[in-house]
This record gives sequence, structure tokens and C-alpha cells, in this order.
Amino acid sequence: MPSTFFGLNIGTTGLYTYQAALNTTSHNIANTETVGYTRQILNQKAGVAIKVNSTYGMAGTGVDVSGVVQVRNQYYDMKLRDNTTTYGNYAAKEHYMTEIETYFNEVNLEGFTTSFNSLHDSLQELSKDPSSLSVRKQVNNYAKSLTDYFNYLSNSMSGIQEECNFEVKNTVDQINSLGQQIAALTKQINTLESTGGTANDLRDERNLLLDELSGITNITTSERIVGDAVGITSFTVKIDGQTLVDTTEFRSLKVVPRTEKLNQNDIDGLYDIVWDNGQTFNPLSASTSGSLKALFEVRDGNNAENLQGKVTAAAGATSVVLTDTNINTMNKLNIPSSGVITIGNREYKYKSFTATLDTTTKKYSYEFELEDPLTVGVTNQSTSIGKSIDYKGIPYYMAQMNEFVRTYSKAFNDIHKQAQDLNGNTGIDFFNGTDPVTGDNYTFDTNEKYYLLTAGNFTVTESIYSDPRKLAVSTKITDGVENKTYLDKLIALKSDKTMFKQGAPASFLQTLVAEIGIDTDKAASFAKSQSDIVYMINNQRLSESGVDIDEEAMNLVKFQNAYNLSAKVITVMNEIYDKLINGTGV
Repeated sequence: MPSTFFGLNIGTTGLYTYQAALNTTSHNIANTETVGYTRQILNQKAGVAIKVNSTYGMAGTGVDVSGVVQVRNQYYDMKLRDNTTTYGNYAAKEHYMTEIETYFNEVNLEGFTTSFNSLHDSLQELSKDPSSLSVRKQVNNYAKSLTDYFNYLSNSMSGIQEECNFEVKNTVDQINSLGQQIAALTKQINTLESTGGTANDLRDERNLLLDELSGITNITTSERIVGDAVGITSFTVKIDGQTLVDTTEFRSLKVVPRTEKLNQNDIDGLYDIVWDNGQTFNPLSASTSGSLKALFEVRDGNNAENLQGKVTAAAGATSVVLTDTNINTMNKLNIPSSGVITIGNREYKYKSFTATLDTTTKKYSYEFELEDPLTVGVTNQSTSIGKSIDYKGIPYYMAQMNEFVRTYSKAFNDIHKQAQDLNGNTGIDFFNGTDPVTGDNYTFDTNEKYYLLTAGNFTVTESIYSDPRKLAVSTKITDGVENKTYLDKLIALKSDKTMFKQGAPASFLQTLVAEIGIDTDKAASFAKSQSDIVYMINNQRLSESGVDIDEEAMNLVKFQNAYNLSAKVITVMNEIYDKLINGTGV
């Protein structure tokens, strides 16, 4: 049976409850503009009724507070993070593609077009007086200007690749920092919640870190109660199925510089990522996305145009021959001189390679000298050099530039080597490359040697550049220097539509610039679209978990009235008990 002062107890529970409700509402209002804050509500329930000796049987005992909880929907969390990952990928691509586009726009402005037209205009001028040393010097200078432009473009692409590589390291450091903070917060949450209640504000901090991490890479989270313990939960965060955080423990990623290049024009020391225990981490997995994957796609993307073919060899072989390949012109070959060959699922390092053209089939085969012998025999086994990355990144655009300078240089050199210079000597290679080790020019005595020529080392042969008399444009000097059949052929190269499948030389680069523009617009369009989707989903999440000032203002009035009424109950009960005790003398 309840005590005589039972009514006071009921009123008191109301005071305590609505005081807590007012405090919770005040906390919500104070955090209206706090990023990542989740609206909190006071859960309350009727007190446990007690049995009384009366006809109505049971009597209520007031109200109890069961806890302050967050209004949060995990579905929106998952949906927002998935789309944030996609947005992070497109946003990073948009940034770097815009940078690439800026450099290549000079093709149409003052870079390639100006230099290329000036070169052929000077050749046209030379046709008026093939013996003029001043015009010959002018031809050399414009040719050098053209090669300098490609050197500049190559260096710019290498700069962007280095920038991406640096950002890879920063991003890995960011992942490690976020993982460490999430593990530390989980420990604090478990410590506080083990004594009862919910660490709402700490959970907000953790969710904010998870939102940030989701922009970098795909994550999945899982939380479950551990055994029968009160307030102790196991919380895990996984990246592509591999655990980053396991409750209070976290794993780290680290970057490891490559010892071998994947593409001919890659800069030295590009990073791969591994876990701190040495386990591999694949940022280009088909199931991943985010800004980290975008960095690798831009940095390493070759549009899946790496060298591929078949290999048949016995176990113990120290060299293998790649046949039935997808690249049958040296102008498009962009594998490193030493690197990694993947035969089936096994990787082997090769020291060097040689290319051989089958004059009957017009197809190349490539023989690779391995550092270590084959561990198993293979028959018609699929083989590739480097990695096949289906994105048009830096290596792809570098390969396109290499194809241009090799194709154009070979066509120019083939004509130049048939003519004679002012000294009556047969011409040598006009366009050339600079050996990075010796600093000397190459000798293109075979088509295969053009593999050595890249946009980065493209130049005019030093002996011709320093002595314009060695510019060979005459058919036969003894017949007169005015006999300029080969000079006319050099001039005609400008409009040779058979040189490239895209048409004349200028058309090749114009097509490439248009391709870059389309890829950049696509990345920008997807980034904008995905940004809008993320914004919409975030608004949906905020509509449920965000603080609405108007709603909280109404709650203030509602809880104030409830508090006042509870106080009124106590006042009334006080008057009753005063009458009962002092008025009746009971």
C-alpha cells in the first residue's frame, strides 16, 4: 500500500523528468549549428504501478526516465556514406583532369599549333632558297621549339603524377589518423556506457569521422553487444573487407615505393600500399571507390592498353617469349625497359627485353630475360606487363604523346635520311632523343629503336642543330641545291592524312585534346550530380536527426508546462497534507 505522501512522490517524478527534458532540449538548441550533431530526446515511461487495497487494484507511481537517446537512422548513414565515397572519387578525378586539360589546352593556343605551323612555314620558306643558312637555322629553331613543347608537356604530366603520388601518402596518413581516432573514441564510449546511459556526443564524433573516412574509400561498419555485459559493444570498421578498426584496436596502412616501374614514363618511387603486417592492399579493387582509388586511377591509368599476350615455356626457363600480342607497332609500346611480367597469377621481374617483327604476319613478339627462372611450366598462358588499369590517366596521355613524336619523327627522319645536305652527305636522323645516362643522341637504325624516343627526351639531333648545313633537303647536291624533291615531301607531312588513324598530325593531337575535354567534362558532370545526391541524402538524414529550432521551441513550451503542472501537483498535495495534518490533528 502506498504511503500517505504518495502524491508528493508522483509530483516529484514529474519535476525530475521534465527538468531533464528541458535540459535535453536546451542541449539540442545549443548545438543547432554543430556539424555532425544528432538530435537527442528523453525516453520516458510510466513508473511501475503498485497494488493497493482498493477496488481499482493498482495505482500509478509517476514517470521514469529510461535514458537520453539519439534520433538517428542507420539506413541514411549507410546511404550517405556510400554516395560520399562515389562523390569523393569523381571530385578527385575532376580536380586532376582539369589540371591535365589546362596543360593540353595549349595545343590549340600557343603550344603545339604555333610551333608545328611555324616549323612547316619555315620549311616552305626554305623551299624558296634551300641554300640559305639563315632560313635553315630558322627551321632548326622552330623544330627545337616543337620538341621543347613536348618536353614541357611531358614534364607537366610527370609533375601531376608526382602530385598524385604525394597525395596518396597524405591520404594513407589520413586513413591511419582516422582509424586511430575511431578506436580511441570507441574505447571512451565503452568506458562511459558500461556504467549505464549512452555516450551520445562521443558517438556523434565517431560518426563524423566515419563520414570523413567514407569520402576516401568504401567502408562498412558493424556494432554488436559483447556477451551479457552492459554497455560494452564490439565496433568494427572494414575497408574492402579488411579490418581497419576492431573496437579499441586499429591497423595501419603504409606506403612502399616501387622498385620497378609499371609504365615507361612513370616517375621513380611511385607508392604502393600495404597493411602494417605486410598484407597486400588493393586500392584499385572493383569493389572500392573514393578519392584514394581516383588517385591511383589518375596516376597509373593506362586505359587497359598495357602489353598483353600469351607465353609458352617450361619450368626453369630464364627467358620467355610473348606472342599473340595486342601491340604490334613500336610507336605504341610503353613498357619499362626492366619491370614486372605477370604470367598467369605469378609475377616475375625481367631485366631486359627485345622485340622481333615477323615479316610475314607483321606482328611483334617480345622476349623477356627474367631475373629468376619460371617456377612452373606454362602453355599458352595469358601474360601482361605492368597492370591493366581501365582509366585514362597520366600513363595513357604520356603514351599518346609518345606515339605522336615517334610516328612523326620516323616519317620526317625517313625522308631526311634519303636527301643530301649542303656538304653532299646523306642525311641523318633529324629528330632524335637524348639518352638519360650518356646525354648522347640515339641512332635509329631500326624501327624498334624508336621505342627509346619519348615526349620527355624528344629533341633535334645535336649535330644538325649546331650546324644547319647538315639539314638534308636536296635530292642530289651535284645536281644543284634547288632540286628539292625531298623538301617538298617534308612540307607535305603537315597534311599527310595517312600518318595517323585520326588523320593529319595536327588532327591527332586535336583529337587527344577533345578526348581530354570530354573526360574532364564527364568527371565534372558526375561530380556535380553526385554532389547533389549527397546533399539530398544529407538533408533526408538531417530531417530526422538534425535539430529543428521551431520544433525545439515548441518542446520548450511543452516541457515547461509539464514541469509547471508537476509543481502544481506538489503544491496541491502540500495543501491537502497541511489540512490533513494541521487542520484535523490526525
